[in-house]
Amino acid sequence: MNYDEASKVLADSDLLVSEADVESVISRMAAEMTADLKESNPLLICCMNGFDLTPGQGTEPLGVDLTIHALTKYPSGGGDVLMGSIITRSDALARTIKLSHMRLGTGVGANDVEILLRSLSTLEMRYATQDHHARELARWCEGQSVFAQVLHPALPSSPGHIHWEKLCVSQQYPEGRAAGIFSVVVDARFSTAQVDAFCDALRIFKIGYSWGGPMSLVVPYQKQNIRTLPALHLKPGTVVRFCIGFEDVADLQEDIKQAIDAALV
Repeated sequence: MNYDEASKVLADSDLLVSEADVESVISRMAAEMTADLKESNPLLICCMNGFDLTPGQGTEPLGVDLTIHALTKYPSGGGDVLMGSIITRSDALARTIKLSHMRLGTGVGANDVEILLRSLSTLEMRYATQDHHARELARWCEGQSVFAQVLHPALPSSPGHIHWEKLCVSQQYPEGRAAGIFSVVVDARFSTAQVDAFCDALRIFKIGYSWGGPMSLVVPYQKQNIRTLPALHLKPGTVVRFCIGFEDVADLQEDIKQAIDAALV
């Protein structure tokens, strides 16, 4: 759906919910696009922005009214807290949310709050380290013949790289900010069973969905089961997503290499 088509659909709408929960970069791209739509459609925009609670970034300057963050991920840093936040620029919306929160009686445990507050002091260091590790590993993956494509926004070869440069490169961060997640597209000559075996053969990487913790995680995706429209920016094959933790990059490379040798032959 292009901007013109989206504008027609939203002409009589009061709320637009944009879900962008896979990466801070993708979240900001989605927020930028929805903000463009808002110029011609005076509607409330809510961004489900699971990864963009990062130093020096945010969707609020892009015109988003409500930003929902998963504090479970990078802010907590341990992968062991279940918590989220709702952020708004509007005093009126803040009051409405506060009253709804009080009436529903929802809350979080004091110990979880303590863990989160303690973790925020290391967020900058953790984020930068995981960003650096992910870039190094992504560049290495580009040289592996079993991967038809490597999807990391900081790589010039990756779709969306130009948008990443626009949104995430600044005087403060001349090399940009890109978090610790990237994906590879395993060549289409390998079956789904072989890709699953590759993920199972990894020894350091654990299977997981809650990104942003200290350990490296991996999960395969079957695009045909979760998407109805073609992903024209992807080459044929099976998408495997990595979330990079604090392990030594050389060890992660060796782990991927031994899993390739064991399953993708």
